[in-house]
Amino acid sequence: MKIENLFKAKIVHLILSRKTEDALKLLSQHYHIDTPKLKVGMPKRHIKNAGCYVASKKIIYVPNRNRMYDPYLILHEFYHHLRTQDMKHKGTEKYADYFAKEHIEAYEKLLQLKKSNMRNGSPGEIRTPVSGSRARHA
Repeated sequence: MKIENLFKAKIVHLILSRKTEDALKLLSQHYHIDTPKLKVGMPKRHIKNAGCYVASKKIIYVPNRNRMYDPYLILHEFYHHLRTQDMKHKGTEKYADYFAKEHIEAYEKLLQLKKSNMRNGSPGEIRTPVSGSRARHA
């Protein structure tokens, strides 16, 4: 498994582990941008949305605490943060969806590799199918 995919899987794992702020910090460091704030409760104009990003405040809003741990929602909104430059939105919903799905797919592949390795009697190691190299998994 490529290092970039391991990073993406780690981000999803952090969000699912209720460490969303840590995931946002790592993503922001990775892309060399400021870390967005995360706030529960939607702005008035966006109450019906699943979540939103407000560029002027650099805040990702989620409707309730449970949605803070939804990797798809958090990664989708982070993409909007990533693509907003000088208060101009340069991303699309389609690409935000793709960004989120890419991370989730990397996490699912890692789980499959781990499950496969556990069946083969090697729970602590993950063999990548392409290179045959081993990566330690804690």
